[in-house]
This record gives sequence, C-alpha cells and structure tokens, in this order.
Amino acid sequence: MVLRRLSLSAAVLALAVSAVPPAVASPSVPPPSAGDRSVQQGADALRDAGVTGVSVRLETPRGTVTARSGVGDLVSGRPVPEDGHLRLGSVTKTFVATVVLQLVDEGRLSLDRTVERLLPGVVTGAGNDGDAITLRDLLQHTSGLYDYTADVFPEYSAATYYAHRRHAYRPAQLVALAMRHEPAFPPGTDWEYSNTNYVLAGMIIEKVTGRSWEQEVRDRVLRPLGLRHTDIPGTRPFLPQPHAANHQQFTPDGPMVDTTIPYRPFDLGADGAMTGTARDLNRFLTALVRGRLLEPATLAVMRTTVPMPRDSDHPAGTRSGLGLFFTPLSCGGGYLGHGGSGFGYLVRAATTTDGRRSVTVSVHSRPGDAGTADRQEEVLRDLVDRALCRPV
Repeated sequence: MVLRRLSLSAAVLALAVSAVPPAVASPSVPPPSAGDRSVQQGADALRDAGVTGVSVRLETPRGTVTARSGVGDLVSGRPVPEDGHLRLGSVTKTFVATVVLQLVDEGRLSLDRTVERLLPGVVTGAGNDGDAITLRDLLQHTSGLYDYTADVFPEYSAATYYAHRRHAYRPAQLVALAMRHEPAFPPGTDWEYSNTNYVLAGMIIEKVTGRSWEQEVRDRVLRPLGLRHTDIPGTRPFLPQPHAANHQQFTPDGPMVDTTIPYRPFDLGADGAMTGTARDLNRFLTALVRGRLLEPATLAVMRTTVPMPRDSDHPAGTRSGLGLFFTPLSCGGGYLGHGGSGFGYLVRAATTTDGRRSVTVSVHSRPGDAGTADRQEEVLRDLVDRALCRPV
C-alpha cells in the first residue's frame, strides 16, 4: 500500500542505534567480501538515517548476502530477525497481476476487455465510466480512478489508526467509496497510482474463476513455487514469528507508535494484503522474470512499460508495467520490481531483468517529516542500486 511518506525523534534514534553494538569480526570467520561490506554499509546507512530496524537479502549466482542493522523492537532492543516475516503491502499487486495474466494465457481474460463487461455497473458515477477502462488500465494504473485510501484514513493521526485499525471493508465497499470522486484523467491518457485498480482486479479474478483472488494466488503461485512462508492472512492481525516490530511516527518529533498490527482498511485486499519473507520474495521475482509463471509473449506484455510523471515518488527514469516497475541501474540496464508500504513499514523487492540478482530490503519504521523520509528514500534507492550492480 502506498501511503504519504512519513522520522525518528533524536531520543528514539539514539535508542535504535545504541541498542545494537557494532559487529565484531570473529577470527574463525572469513573476512567479508566487498559485496558483503557494501550491503551491510547500506543497511547501516539506513539505520543512521533514522530507521529503527532494517534487513537486506541479496541473491546472486555466487550465493546469498544478508545484512541487518538497528533493532527489531524498540522496547527490548532485540536484533532484527534474519529473514523474518514481513508485511508485503503493495508487492501483493505483482502476485495479483501475475494471476490475471495467467488467465489471459488461458484465454479466459483479455487485457482489452472493459471493466464494465467484467463487472457490470460497478465503475460508474461522478464521471467514472467502466466502459472506457480496460483491464490493462487497471494493472498499469492508467485508469484515472480515485485511490480509496484517503477516504478510509481521513485524518492522519495515531488516534485515527487506533480507532479504525480493526475495521474491515468489503472490496465492493472500497470501490463504492472511490466512485464518489471524479477520475483524475480520461482512461489511458495519463498515469496515477491507485489502489482501487487492484481491488477491482481481485474482484475480476473472482468473477472469472468463481474463486477468491486469495485462493488463486495460493494455487497458481505460492504452491507451485514452494513459497511456504508467504501467506494472505485475511483478518488475522498478527505476523508469524520471527518478525520485527513496525513503528510509525505520525507527527514530526512525535512518539514512535507500534503499528505491527495492520490498519485493516489498507491491508485486507488484492492491493496489499499479503505477508511473506525476503527469501520467498526473491524466489518469486526470479521465477516470474525467468518465465516460470507466464508464457513468453504475456511476460513481455507485463514488462511493456509506460512513462510516469516526475512527481510519482519513484527514481528517475522509472516506468510502469503491469504489476511491475522498471527502474534504470547506474551501471547500465535496469531492474524490475515493486515496493510495498504501510504504517511503520516499507518493503522494496527487485530483480535484474535477467533474474540473476534479486534483492529485498525491509524497513521497520517510517518518519513523521518529509525531509527525513526523503533522506531515507535516497539511501534505500542507493542500496538497491549498489546491490544489483556490484559483483559478489
């Protein structure tokens, strides 16, 4: 889920940094490689930028590199678990897009089919026209549909989080909220990220298959790839152990609020409900890019991109595919992936276009001021770029 970018107070930052002593090399352990050091330096840089806890997992042809920094819990000071369970947020969209495209492979869907034909009478009102929006528009965020998330979290505060975090909406209710607003632009003429698009994609999967999008993701993606630590927990609020605690700062210099229990209006649907581990995420993206889940022509369509506005909060040059983003690398070429975020967490999953190098970075706190958020985002982008560029 994409939320407004949210910082650590000086006291909390001091706690996060001081709770974990610097790593001390053991004489019985071989010295770290340049790649190991680069990944650890990136994790430490995120910690130094104010993140309470961070974990990185990089898969390469020569092996796996992991790094952790900060703390997994501000109260106990315990370390961030290695390959702990994560909230995936909007990375869920890549799984959902994959299922939709599998249905295209099977001839059960067409990307040019309109939403009105698939879900009659659902997208209408306030200038919204389901007859003009295609399935491709939904997956690529070119529909112009309003993002419902602002309506289910109208006041940005800890009080709102506590008051409404257990409230669950049905997909049709979320779409109905979005339909009260005019579209941002005529379908297919521009790009704007909207979680409403993927709520509708989940509804379309159910309409076509007669089964929930959750069941289809499990049967078509999770089981075939052996992703045993990836799940769609529904209304179950707790992450499996081990996991780090997530912390959100709702105001600049305000307290860090434990937001490990998700905000259900954001975390129940096909736009952001899944949980998993970095190991599983890297395996999924590698399998997807290497053609294990889609026919070559359909994978090529998934990777076909459109430009995005410069103010889209993505690295320069990023373009939008169907449930995937393409971002250029400083060393040439680029990577495919998706990010996910919610209250107190952020996940970035990416793989090189050939699937040879994959990285997942998980961040377990989000700041309350834009300046700190910008600095953390810059460090995160640099970490991903260096991890996918540097030989290990």
